[in-house]
Amino acid sequence: MKKLVIIGNTTNARLAHYYFSEDSDYEVVAFAVNGKYIQEELFCGLPVVPLEELSTSYPPQEFDAFVAVGYTRMNKIREDLYNEVKERGYSLPNYVSSHCVFLTKEPMGDNNLILESNVIQPFVKIGSNNVFWSGNHIGHDAVIKNHVFIASHVVVAGSVYIGDNCFLGVNSAIRDGIKILESTLVGAGATIRKSTEKDSVWVPPPAIRLRGLSSGFDI
Repeated sequence: MKKLVIIGNTTNARLAHYYFSEDSDYEVVAFAVNGKYIQEELFCGLPVVPLEELSTSYPPQEFDAFVAVGYTRMNKIREDLYNEVKERGYSLPNYVSSHCVFLTKEPMGDNNLILESNVIQPFVKIGSNNVFWSGNHIGHDAVIKNHVFIASHVVVAGSVYIGDNCFLGVNSAIRDGIKILESTLVGAGATIRKSTEKDSVWVPPPAIRLRGLSSGFDI
């Protein structure tokens, strides 16, 4: 089996370890983070090594790496780590769940995490270092650039463009044929019907509490 070092030591890294171990031809052998963030020598029963020493401990000629970091600072931390590891010469594989529907045949970048129950329709173009959490629909001819995080049960309709470093929250929906420009934040439950501007934030109307108790409603 091919050998893999996961970059990170939080929940995202633990999940990446599970998915690669259970549903890929990789054996995870270690984790790596910046030395100042190492609190325990082991994580998931495997060694945690300083990222600064990664090339010595696990050289890129023998090991691949996967950056398993979340969406903090609009995915910028994951982007920085991705660039650092790539510059060191590591190959960064994609994880595409065997339990998703992956129909596009377009070339894909690297270091993508595509979890179970995603539907990726034909002609979708996917860049690098993106996270597709469980249960999303990505419509035909959509373009997903780089360093994007798509949370669960998001609907991206056909021919949508999503720029770098965007975040799409749980149960959000993007209308067909529009552009979500770089670093757009779409909150949970928001429906986007027109193209966005760079660095913009979109949230839905909040739910309101009605007077009375639920027992008084005939539902």
